[in-house]
Amino acid sequence: MDLIIIILLGIVEGVTEFLPVSSTGHLILAGRLFGLPQADATFDIVIQLGAILAVIVLFWGRFMKVLHGLSKRDPAAISFTRNVLLGFLPSAIVGAVAYGAIKAVLEAPVIAPIVVSIALIVGGVLILLIERLAKRVTTTSVEAMTWRTALIIGIVQCVSMIPGVSRSGATIMGALMLGVDRETAAEYSFFLAVPTMLGATTLALYKGRHDLGDAHLSAIAIGFVVSFVVALAVIRWFVTFVGRHGFAPFAWYRIAIGTAALAWLLI
Repeated sequence: MDLIIIILLGIVEGVTEFLPVSSTGHLILAGRLFGLPQADATFDIVIQLGAILAVIVLFWGRFMKVLHGLSKRDPAAISFTRNVLLGFLPSAIVGAVAYGAIKAVLEAPVIAPIVVSIALIVGGVLILLIERLAKRVTTTSVEAMTWRTALIIGIVQCVSMIPGVSRSGATIMGALMLGVDRETAAEYSFFLAVPTMLGATTLALYKGRHDLGDAHLSAIAIGFVVSFVVALAVIRWFVTFVGRHGFAPFAWYRIAIGTAALAWLLI
């Protein structure tokens, strides 16, 4: 890939990773738009780690507080850790078992963009419905979530392995349906992304280790840095935005982009 395309893909990843619009779906469509000869699932997965690093940097104080609390057996720290691990567990199991099938779909040059386009449209409609039908708010912090809530959200997150669904979108909508408020749902999606994407990246690098040359590693490194810098700016803005405007603007965006992409692909 050319340097400009690598940078553009890094920007796409950094902007979309934590928005409920599917970063993987956007990377697949962007690859098709830029005329890349073949999708690169390893590149798409690993550069997401740059966005995850942005979460760690921005919420460093929160993570350190949890670690300190764990050493003192603080109930809030224990609940936070339990909820993140329970939310991560289902996707870890499904991802490990179905990695080959997921990678095959992500790299299918004809099927993947169409699947992404349809998933964007369907996901947008579901977001609009869930915002209207969401339960009354009963949970206002990650620490206050029950273990059942965390586990169910983790199961819902597995749906995001379909390209175009959105990991953050599935997590957030699952949380809203279970009575979690918007800001907490968004924050939980950030925290849940850390073990989820660390696991996905580790698995992708291990499985694709024989195909990683110097040029490939250089492309991944550049994409990683760009996505990290861009995600730093997006994360704080996102929490403030959804607190004021909800998720409907992202739903309409998904429907518009999915419809336009589907028309472009089928014409």
